[in-house]
Amino acid sequence: QVQVAESGGGLVQPGESLRLSCAGSGFILNYYTVAWFRQAPGKEREGVSCISMSDDSTYYIDSVKGRFTISRDNAKNTVYLQMNSLRPEDTAVYYCATDYWAGCDWNQHRDYWGKGTLVTVSS
Repeated sequence: QVQVAESGGGLVQPGESLRLSCAGSGFILNYYTVAWFRQAPGKEREGVSCISMSDDSTYYIDSVKGRFTISRDNAKNTVYLQMNSLRPEDTAVYYCATDYWAGCDWNQHRDYWGKGTLVTVSS
């Protein structure tokens, strides 16, 4: 069964860091483009970052550029989102998502979503 599962969320103070993990099971994550999304309370879900299957190109929304880094560890079948200099506005449930046919267009359909991991940035 194809699944992705997020981990690594938590409560941190502004300026601190977290690393989120997206572990794949039942398939080889390296063959898929993987995206991170987030949904803050009362807001719509938004795409945050994406790593391409074809050449590992990476994409970020403007608000996280220079602070977040997406990467893969093929040996662990995992995609990471390193989040530095966290801000209160980064507070959200973070989801990873993938689909064999999806690229880094946030609006593309993705079949496989994790259950999310909560990131809270607060002093």
